[in-house]
Amino acid sequence: SENSLESLVSIGNICRSPIAEAVFRKLVTDEKLEHKWRTDSAAVSDWNVGRSPDSRALSCLGNHGIETAHKARQITKEDFQTFDHILCMDESNLRDLNRKSNQVKDCKAKIELLGTYDPQKQLIIEDPYYGNEKDFETVYEQCLRCCKAFLEKYH
Repeated sequence: SENSLESLVSIGNICRSPIAEAVFRKLVTDEKLEHKWRTDSAAVSDWNVGRSPDSRALSCLGNHGIETAHKARQITKEDFQTFDHILCMDESNLRDLNRKSNQVKDCKAKIELLGTYDPQKQLIIEDPYYGNEKDFETVYEQCLRCCKAFLEKYH
């Protein structure tokens, strides 16, 4: 569609998905395509609603010159009806999202793992929450590769 829509989702919406959202938004802006995309991220759970991303996620993005003002939110029924793509980080996200989408009539979103687009074939983007800075950097690099490939496919 003219306005392709994109949503990025993970469990708590404070580590992986805000990184993916910010990375994708920067790619879209750099390519001057921001008028064609609406980018957001949301959580499957309601644990962290209203919270800013993890400070390690923010510092990782900052190291790459990317800022985000994202506040965590939970995915809604409307998300399934308005977004073209819902991309998630791991198998448990995928299961939860598919289950939620089955309860939504006229679900339009295509739900898949962001890692499906990774040229290096790393299907799962592991949660870095219990890890260290290096793990956040790994998430950033995976998100960057996947988002670039995704954008190339749908641009």
